[in-house]
Amino acid sequence: MVKIRLTRGGAKGRPFYHVVVTDQRNKRDGRSLERVGFFNPMAAGGEQRLQLDVAKVQGWVARGAQLSDKVRVLVKEASRQAA
Repeated sequence: MVKIRLTRGGAKGRPFYHVVVTDQRNKRDGRSLERVGFFNPMAAGGEQRLQLDVAKVQGWVARGAQLSDKVRVLVKEASRQAA
């Protein structure tokens, strides 16, 4: 099954996540099909906290991809920011 989920990057104590489309059998930080955005929970000042291509996410969901719980919350937040 294809999942849209987070992969972790960044330094120790300063996480940075990419929102990716991947097969659920792949490792958390393994190979992905497409990168559709990022989430920076430690954003401060002028840094961007969330950037997400909602149209691409909706396209993948239309083809049967499942969202992880956190990504579902982030998609809602990104949709509110765009409106």
